[in-house]
Amino acid sequence: MSCRTMSLNAFLMATGHHVAGWRHPDAQADGGLDFTHYRELAQTAERGCFDALFLSDTLAMLPGDMTALSRMSRTEHFEPLTLLAALAAVTERIGLVATVTTSYNSVDTLAQAFTSLERLSGGRSGWNLVTSSNAEEAFNFGSVAHLEHAHRYVRARGFLDRACARWAESDVAPVQVLAGASSAGCELAAAHAEVVFTAQPELAGAQQFYRQLKGLMPGHGREPDQLKIMPGVLPIIADSAGEAQALFEQLQTLVQPQVGLSLLADIAGGTDLSAHPLDGPLPELPATNSGVSRRDLLISVARREGLSIRQLYLRMAAARGHLVVVGDARQVADVLEQWFVEGAADGFNVMPAYLPSGLEAFVDKVVPELQRRGVFRRAYQGRTLREHLGLPRPVHSHFQQEPVTHG
Repeated sequence: MSCRTMSLNAFLMATGHHVAGWRHPDAQADGGLDFTHYRELAQTAERGCFDALFLSDTLAMLPGDMTALSRMSRTEHFEPLTLLAALAAVTERIGLVATVTTSYNSVDTLAQAFTSLERLSGGRSGWNLVTSSNAEEAFNFGSVAHLEHAHRYVRARGFLDRACARWAESDVAPVQVLAGASSAGCELAAAHAEVVFTAQPELAGAQQFYRQLKGLMPGHGREPDQLKIMPGVLPIIADSAGEAQALFEQLQTLVQPQVGLSLLADIAGGTDLSAHPLDGPLPELPATNSGVSRRDLLISVARREGLSIRQLYLRMAAARGHLVVVGDARQVADVLEQWFVEGAADGFNVMPAYLPSGLEAFVDKVVPELQRRGVFRRAYQGRTLREHLGLPRPVHSHFQQEPVTHG
């Protein structure tokens, strides 16, 4: 048996990741503002020996029609650093990863917040660096337009250097996570990331991304095993393949067209598709200054599979372009093991379709199957997120030691 084991994060999104998951009878539709809900989810993930909890964030309302947004049950949620600080007190081992943008925050504020979380949690924190794909955020910070894509990554590099310099002074080292797959994002990840979260819907593309990103690392003086690549996966799990397929189809029937179109508009960088025939093809999309890699994925899937707009929003409704696996525990474990063994992933960000049942099913059914196969831990061996991931503390000397300024 190989000593290499996969990593698993629990990506918690209020009521779940399927856009209609909140409508399932077993979902807690008001979970986004219920701390007890999150505490129980965190403790379930820790019972399953997950490496970390992973929380996303946005600093503005999601783009799209307000009526549609009101039917997603994901617009109201806790600020992630505050929530993770509370969860640190009711967990013991599991890591705590918060998404914070470099585009509209100050270096000093971010560095101090993660220093606090790292100390409160006993070394379990991680920062998911993003550069704000939501263009609406600009207006909440006094800007008349969103920062241009390339400039956002220039800013991110300087921001990261200064934040790491603050942490070196404070003798803390939050795990560095990055999300995205654009060329600028990959270069930043190859230089600095310790975990990368990426959307990869099929094996061959995931293998290519894995090879390319790991191949960039020697140019930055790093070894490939210093970075964990963790695609997102939305598992639909039941006691049989037929029951799992029926569950998936049930969720798909709960997607309202208005919600599906709003979801596509968000992924497409704000392009409104409501004027186009639902059963017609995806039109040419204009360039966007919002998220580039996810928009490109949307176009690629639509063109490769010849999907209509309706088919495309149903495809995106489950996991927004991430891998979807439907089956019993053995079948789900088969796919995860294949990706892990065949050079497509070092682990996965697990994205339950609805909560809490989706996470409970994964922990109770899939985790034991992975453990039996020897590809996932049976117990925590350390207490910090770095120990779970098998990552050393970073050497801070390679960061630019710039004068202390506000970001």
